[in-house]
Amino acid sequence: MKSKLLIQNLKCGGCENTIVNKISSIKGVGEVAVNHQEASVAFKYSSPETLLVVKETLSKLGYPILGEKNHLGKKATSYVSCAIGRMQK
Repeated sequence: MKSKLLIQNLKCGGCENTIVNKISSIKGVGEVAVNHQEASVAFKYSSPETLLVVKETLSKLGYPILGEKNHLGKKATSYVSCAIGRMQK
């Protein structure tokens, strides 16, 4: 199955790198593509449970799905995730 999610707090290539690395490591997920200009994440997944894990992982990284609460803690977490992604390039 394929999915494309619109997410919050996606700012740059560092964010993209973090998301690709983390989401690609989830069992049952493949072909991850992130576009910070669209603020979207596209990927293939194997089951509805896998999709839930992806959404939870994005939220924990500071990139909640559009429409989900985006409190200050999530925004701060996204800056840390972004910095990590920049260092891993």
